[in-house]
Amino acid sequence: MFSKEIYQKRRNSLRQKVGSGLVLLLGNNESSANYPDNTYRFRQDSTFLYFFGHSHPGLAGVMDADTGTDMLFGTDVDMDDIIWMGPQPTIRDKAKQVGVEKSGTLADLKSVVVDAIRQGRRIHFLPQYRHDNQAWLKELAGIGQCEQQNHVSKTLVDAVVSLRSKKESCEIEELDLACDIGYEMHTTAMRMCKEGVREQLIAGTIEGIASAYGSMVSFPTILSQHGEILHNHSHEGVLQRGRMMLTDAGAERMSSYCSDHTRTVPIGGKFDSRQRDIYAAVLDCHDHALTLARPGVTYKEVHLSVCKVLVQHLKALGLMKGDVDAAVAVGAHALFLPHGLGHMMGLDVHDMENLGQVNVGFDCEVRPSSQFGLASLRMGRRLEPGFVITDEPGCYFIPALIDKWKAERMHTDFVNYDVVEKYKDFGGIRLEDDILITEVGSRFLGKKRIPITIDEVEAFMNN
Repeated sequence: MFSKEIYQKRRNSLRQKVGSGLVLLLGNNESSANYPDNTYRFRQDSTFLYFFGHSHPGLAGVMDADTGTDMLFGTDVDMDDIIWMGPQPTIRDKAKQVGVEKSGTLADLKSVVVDAIRQGRRIHFLPQYRHDNQAWLKELAGIGQCEQQNHVSKTLVDAVVSLRSKKESCEIEELDLACDIGYEMHTTAMRMCKEGVREQLIAGTIEGIASAYGSMVSFPTILSQHGEILHNHSHEGVLQRGRMMLTDAGAERMSSYCSDHTRTVPIGGKFDSRQRDIYAAVLDCHDHALTLARPGVTYKEVHLSVCKVLVQHLKALGLMKGDVDAAVAVGAHALFLPHGLGHMMGLDVHDMENLGQVNVGFDCEVRPSSQFGLASLRMGRRLEPGFVITDEPGCYFIPALIDKWKAERMHTDFVNYDVVEKYKDFGGIRLEDDILITEVGSRFLGKKRIPITIDEVEAFMNN
């Protein structure tokens, strides 16, 4: 938790942006795994956490944009709770910790909301992604769960996105520390990447590091020899020499700030010639993005420039042909790179994605595309100092997609399918770092960069 002044400043800024009405932020509740008292690890709603600071279940916050009043609501523990949980601060104490003067019970919350509705005041709320909070909102505001999306406050969504997009110095410090944990996770995975080792053993080990130094992993770990499956959460394989292991994993600090890195390394510690060629192409794309990422540039422009670098490499290897600009314009490169360059990151690994990706990664100037591949770009808007984004190009050989495009004669002016056929057993490579947009460019987050060049990776794995 940060100082109460930070939360007060954030709430004051939000009220100014919203203008009038009542802002209602629901925290998350505990969620049962397989019976009521056996719950999943609790994770607070990130926007509630940003403005009210407390990572405890059963809380709600209200900001009155007309009077400047903040309120925190919840239920104080009773003796049965104390027996199982120990003494807990009261709701009033929790409120004071984050600079909130008024507090009350959940019954008081309902009275506040009902009174505001009777007075004809606007109730601003965000999209609800949990069923229990949808039911809670229905109880408070009388809006059915199927209708709530139609009543979400776009004013509040835009205000939250504008504030959370630019990271404060205290947030950047937490993100740097989360990336330090990510360094330990990924270098441990590299050390363990040896023939005959089970994927699950490595995945479990690095997830243990995330728990030991922070709260938990920031998303389900991707660790697999099948790097061509973009979100492959299976860890059933046994590592085989000559293949590559793709690890996409991150840590979440106790503060809930995240890291997200990807490395692809050769099992056995040495890339073969074909792997070196594709790896060099992806690394060139990755580093090219870093040279372009700075304030005033749209991340869509960076993405498209990276795609052209990839096509140039693939042309040199005989996998693609024709004019580079034309190939990217029609999306021919998406056979090999069917996703976007990156996404925002912060309290969420895909920061604020629950508020609608079009609201977070795009704006009135830069809009999403419907073109295959480019449609998966999560972040396209113009970069500003304080943005934290991922840089994660890749090159994948997805047999089913290759077969489909070849059968449909897709982009035959640009794709050499006879050569591509020989790579259907290749897998995929992705390289990802977390970067902060500064006043003059960008910098990596974390004290140390995970080995990434071919020489660095091979030297580290063979030391």
